[in-house]
Amino acid sequence: MEILNRLFILLVINVTSVKPHWWSMTVRQPTDDVVYRRFSACETEGLSRNQKALCMRYYSHMGYVSDGARTGIHECQHQFKGHRWNCSTVNDNSVFGKVIKTGSRETAFTYAVASAGVLYSVAKACRGDTLPGCGCSEQARPEGLNEDWVWDGCGDDTNYAYGFSREFIDAHERDNLSPRGKKKKARKQMNLHNNEAGRMMVVRLTRPSCKCHGVSGSCNLKSCWMKLPDFRQVGSKLRRQHKVAVKMTTTKKGTLKPRRASHEAPAITDLIYIESSPDYCKKNSRTGVPGTRGRECVLNSKGLDGCGLLCCGRGYTQKEITYDVQCHCKFQWCCSVRCDTCTRQITKYFCN
Repeated sequence: MEILNRLFILLVINVTSVKPHWWSMTVRQPTDDVVYRRFSACETEGLSRNQKALCMRYYSHMGYVSDGARTGIHECQHQFKGHRWNCSTVNDNSVFGKVIKTGSRETAFTYAVASAGVLYSVAKACRGDTLPGCGCSEQARPEGLNEDWVWDGCGDDTNYAYGFSREFIDAHERDNLSPRGKKKKARKQMNLHNNEAGRMMVVRLTRPSCKCHGVSGSCNLKSCWMKLPDFRQVGSKLRRQHKVAVKMTTTKKGTLKPRRASHEAPAITDLIYIESSPDYCKKNSRTGVPGTRGRECVLNSKGLDGCGLLCCGRGYTQKEITYDVQCHCKFQWCCSVRCDTCTRQITKYFCN
């Protein structure tokens, strides 16, 4: 009986667990031991075989890979704040939990925004001269730039960052040379496409930036360089792509094509998905959906964060929250500010 119980536990673990992902580099524990830090980071369970080799070779880049992935995760949570799916993370090496096992449009967004974050982080590091092998952008002068303006500023090196991030991130999919099953093959293609969509979104939003020179700001001369966009702009663009993501199906040859015949082949910055989104209203341990029960909602909002939509028709509970704030502050000679403590009360609403 004990053997059967152990076997049952192992089967449950295999069915319910989620494979770690390279995103797990964002949760690795820091240490002062340089040698241990290098090997522990590069042996992260979520890295594929070639990613581990690249990690050892480009270890100086790994901090920026981690920062970039973290930037992508934070941007995802900003873009979907107040939505039924709010890009919530879990406390394990999968980061997003079982939700990303579904090839949904939300999963497509997570792959794209994390990939974009890594390119963004590495490109900035290159410009800051903190990475070996890259520096200021050597991109050619763009066409149409005023001939009187000087093209000599230190630009963000998106060319190097694109090449590195593509090599490192896509290795996670390329290492799976022969995925078994139609669904796994389709998922590999989906992931690779969305990785590229995130990277290309950053590249295409990178624009020339110019600074004026001259006496008293006369701007008689301008020096220009390529500058990355604010990452919030990247997130917003990808959020719009999420709304119009293209659902794909597998052909007899094993490639992907739009499910609707009326759809054209997706562009390089389009997001694609292969499965419908799960029901994010109710908690589901099988899909990893936490549900919206207990989530704070906005009473009179007509948006997705409103109590009507976010609570999925289950209603909401009103709670009075009491907190202390500093008040009646007065300047004391010399030189401090003295405040009283006042009690404030605010009404909040939470989904049933």
